[in-house]
Amino acid sequence: MGLVAAPCVLALDDSSTPLLWNTPADKATCNDPDSALWVAFAQGEECIRYFAGASLEHAPVVIVMFHGDRNIEMHQAPEDIRGNTLAAKVRQAKALSKRAGVPLVIVARPGTYGSSGNHGQRRQAREFIALGGALDELRERYDIGQFVVLGHSGGATVAAALLTLGRDDVKCAVMTSGAFALVQRAQMIRQSQGLPSRPGRDTNGLLHPYDPGQHIDGILAAPKRQLFVVGNVDDQVAPFVLQEGFFQALIKAGHQAQLIKADAVAPAFHQLRNDIGLKTAASCAK
Repeated sequence: MGLVAAPCVLALDDSSTPLLWNTPADKATCNDPDSALWVAFAQGEECIRYFAGASLEHAPVVIVMFHGDRNIEMHQAPEDIRGNTLAAKVRQAKALSKRAGVPLVIVARPGTYGSSGNHGQRRQAREFIALGGALDELRERYDIGQFVVLGHSGGATVAAALLTLGRDDVKCAVMTSGAFALVQRAQMIRQSQGLPSRPGRDTNGLLHPYDPGQHIDGILAAPKRQLFVVGNVDDQVAPFVLQEGFFQALIKAGHQAQLIKADAVAPAFHQLRNDIGLKTAASCAK
């Protein structure tokens, strides 16, 4: 899906206005000091939106949550996407912060929930570099000590990728139902659906995805940092064998990692039960 021009009449500070999707970066409208970060990096620039559920100012530890893929939503009109306003996302973040007992901020991936970029180009290096820059900006803006990164599905891939970019401010990472071994995963899914093979391409049909498992050597050694790979053995979206492979690669590289087998919702067994991701992140943060 291509980028479309953002109407200038939609102000970032109108909490009831539908958030825009798949739009170009525009520094002039990236001006909400409580919800927008302008990120400049070698590959370009992005306006990354975030939604804080509690005060982040001088917080020693903050949980940063990344949503999974929003493939269906990105093809819908913004007003038809559930919970797609600043007010709704802040309410969600507040509820999650309350349940966790720790400040939590939802950081929107490029192209989603008001962040500029193209969600159709997800899992390319640019997405992860932009989000890494957003975390840098958050730390500077609020004087945050450490992050607990929490992500589900494609969000787990984000969490893993951020580790491989050499961050030294991650206390722990919780990766639930993560998409790993991206080209192999795409081949497995296509085969299970009786679709033709597309060598070298991920589930987005893109070549050269940034696969965290191929960049394990970028993860800094940190003996006290905890890494959690959480999934269900019957996952039909992110094959568990590939999640386990990523866990084994972490262990082989000398990192402190745990593999947790969790209950999930049938028939896809991708959405995990009992809030295990949030509970694990909250426990680690405390």
